[in-house]
Amino acid sequence: MKVALHGLALKTEYFLKVKSLFSVLAKFKFETFVTKQFEKQLSAFPELKSKFRVLENKAEMSQMDLMISIGGDGTLLDTVCQVGSLEIPILGLNTGRLGFLATVATDTIEEAINFLAEGNFQLESRTLISLESSKSLFGRHSFALNEFTIHKRDTSSMIIVHTYIDGKYLNSYWADGLIIATPTGSTGYSLSCGGPLISPEAKNFVITPVSPHNLNVRPIIVSDESEISFTIEGRSEKFLISLDSRSTSISSEVKLLVKKESFEAKLIKLPNYHFFDTLREKLNWGFDMRN
Repeated sequence: MKVALHGLALKTEYFLKVKSLFSVLAKFKFETFVTKQFEKQLSAFPELKSKFRVLENKAEMSQMDLMISIGGDGTLLDTVCQVGSLEIPILGLNTGRLGFLATVATDTIEEAINFLAEGNFQLESRTLISLESSKSLFGRHSFALNEFTIHKRDTSSMIIVHTYIDGKYLNSYWADGLIIATPTGSTGYSLSCGGPLISPEAKNFVITPVSPHNLNVRPIIVSDESEISFTIEGRSEKFLISLDSRSTSISSEVKLLVKKESFEAKLIKLPNYHFFDTLREKLNWGFDMRN
């Protein structure tokens, strides 16, 4: 079985865990590859050179049976970007903090790899959001796992985002910005702005305003079969848009539309894991916080 490892900014205290990961993968007869980005971080361990090959291109990546993201949720989002339409299953090894997506703890590496070797796991299909625009903005990476956002730039003044669902006028949001989140992204930026939590299997997007001027404006859940389009007004000539952690500035002349992407992210779910378990653990549900 071929496995590729991807990481972005591995902390020094996790280097020994990574060395252990290579040993465990060899023990279970995995053929191990690493991305070019992760290879740079492994330069401190010349003794590992013989334990992996470097993925040189997309064609080689397409041969992988699965990917392991080593880092936090941000690294996993970048791994989804690397995989794209190949839909290679992804496992998140958490060396970050909160870890809604990267859920495997570093002290359970051998158990997790054993499950992979035995095929004892399930795949969760996560909806991606796709951006279409009148100007090329993100190249072949015009999709996101968490959210698409529109935000003001370099000014204290609010912006107005005129929003349409399937061509029908919904609302003009006077706000600092607007978030269109997937169910996966509902636990992120949207949640911090008052948006609802949505279970991963739900077929919805949530539209969440960022600091709206009108207090009666609330998030709204819409079908992920909808096409959501926008026009933007503001005192500034430029605005920020983002897909997960990637952002760029645009002018109000650029036409924007988001909809469900034609492919999905496949996240590996190991035995005894459920989304509700993660919610309880990460959000401290069920704990008496008065003590």
